[in-house]
Amino acid sequence: MPDDMIVVKHVFKSVSDSTGTLTILRDIDFSLHRGETAAIVGASGSGKSTLLSIIAGLDTPSSGTVLIDGVDLFARNEDQRAALRAEKLGFVFQSFQLLGNLSALENVMLPLELVGRRDARSAATAMLQRVGLGERLGHYPKVLSGGEQQRVALARAFVVKPAVLLADEPTGSLDFATGEKVMELMFELNREQGTTLVLVTHDRAIAQRCERRIVIEAGQASEAVPMPA
Repeated sequence: MPDDMIVVKHVFKSVSDSTGTLTILRDIDFSLHRGETAAIVGASGSGKSTLLSIIAGLDTPSSGTVLIDGVDLFARNEDQRAALRAEKLGFVFQSFQLLGNLSALENVMLPLELVGRRDARSAATAMLQRVGLGERLGHYPKVLSGGEQQRVALARAFVVKPAVLLADEPTGSLDFATGEKVMELMFELNREQGTTLVLVTHDRAIAQRCERRIVIEAGQASEAVPMPA
């Protein structure tokens, strides 16, 4: 459908070792419209993060495919998938994934520089100001609190105005109060930019804030349905 930003088609994922074959995901099939927010929930080890990695094209399915804005990820080679990620996707991780040898400003400039943006410094500065870190531009990750590091990560993810934001347990390393503030900021930025948000979380309250919920259990997904108002 033209309005679908993410289409996951009959995705299976299995891994094999000397003990046999383990099936992680079984026939995952759903789609998300542009601008929708969806939470992927399930028990630890259920395959949530594996599914997110496949949607990002960072991991490959055993069978099935994923379309991002109409583009078949696995009909492309690794370099082409990387180019698509740079153009379309933003990422936020539990462990922040900031580069320790770069300042907050340089971390946020990096994805802009990778796509050749000549206004990288001004755009990164404006985004850090938007997330409340205008006074921390020159600070390195080691001197920033966990909440500040995750706000830098949010700025880095949103500065490229991604069509899709993928977030893996973004509050997992934060205390409750800090996590609440970070999530509020993430949803604000998402509304401002009209991004399609896919969020892996074990937090029921965070999942309830999303429009859709995809429950992974025993490697299978329930149908993504609208959350009750």
